[in-house]
Amino acid sequence: MRLERRAALAAAATTTTLLLTTLAAVPAHARPSAGGVTTIPLEGSGLRGPDTLRDLGPRTTGTFALVGVSWDDPSETLDGGVQVRTRSATTGEWSAWHDLTAERDDRPDEVTGRGATAPLWVGPSNGVAVRVKAGSRPFPAGLRAELVDPGADPAVTPEPRPAEPAPRAAGAAPRPGIVTRAGWGADESIRESGFVYTGDVRAVFVHHTDTANDYSCGDSPKVIRAIYQYHVKSLGWRDIGYNFLVDRCGTIYEGRAGGVAEPVLGAHTLGFNTNSAGVAALGTYVTDEAPEAQIDGISQIAAWKLGLTGKDAQGTATLVSASDGSKYKKGTSVKFNAISGHRDAFNTECPGEELYARLGDIRAWAATLQGR
Repeated sequence: MRLERRAALAAAATTTTLLLTTLAAVPAHARPSAGGVTTIPLEGSGLRGPDTLRDLGPRTTGTFALVGVSWDDPSETLDGGVQVRTRSATTGEWSAWHDLTAERDDRPDEVTGRGATAPLWVGPSNGVAVRVKAGSRPFPAGLRAELVDPGADPAVTPEPRPAEPAPRAAGAAPRPGIVTRAGWGADESIRESGFVYTGDVRAVFVHHTDTANDYSCGDSPKVIRAIYQYHVKSLGWRDIGYNFLVDRCGTIYEGRAGGVAEPVLGAHTLGFNTNSAGVAALGTYVTDEAPEAQIDGISQIAAWKLGLTGKDAQGTATLVSASDGSKYKKGTSVKFNAISGHRDAFNTECPGEELYARLGDIRAWAATLQGR
């Protein structure tokens, strides 16, 4: 039975294509040792089919490990598709082409920053090629490749914060171990100073990061640092969008700064970031099943976060839409499960079919942790 297994874990467009690969070489010595983002303009912005195939060849770059494509106006839609391929810095081999999905749903309620695809974790790489499929609309202005170097791990990685002992208030769950921002190596100088808080957290929205699943858990801090830089430096957000992230081994990481016990305003569920928390599973779970350890970690952090204000993990919560861009018109009151999937609030496949199918299990186990 899955609940028993978790208990054991807890106890222990057109097909016309424009190939955009006019990427100037970036000297390795220009990369900051603490990591950073290299942005490379992509030619062809504003063109539309029928464009001929432009194959200018893959390009050598500095070292990076995560890649995405962004454009100037976050309200614009990339009507088509984006694919990338990268060269391994270890083996020198080129990957197959990978799709990047347009990302308009994980973002602040106020339209700000840049439009972008979801990022792709590719591991240490030093070459890239990008191609964009033309659709019925012109390409948005300012298309550029975003190559993110996560930098080196902290010299000492603090252990996750230990669970807090009993006694606890009725309906509260034990505090799970949480790797702090210092633990995963967040560069606090790049985010906006200060914090924004909302009212009590009434709901937890479950996401997936839409990145690769074949990372080693030892690389999770690198992946999170790369997502952080992508959100802040590439998209122009104040901080990483998610309040928490959980890797495939079940390790829970602090996301947006401001205090894990505080109702920090995130940028994870367009229209419903207020009075909610976003918990992202590190990976993509459209066809792949989320590991039981990851399901357990999501359950633990959701149970604890909701339990801070006595919210039943199997209950419901009413939130008010803050954006017409969500699934519901601005000002609409919507009843959600206290633990919901991103797709419940926005027309998206997130958190993936396989993870979404496990939300009932997550609610049940979270409620058990709350002693309900």
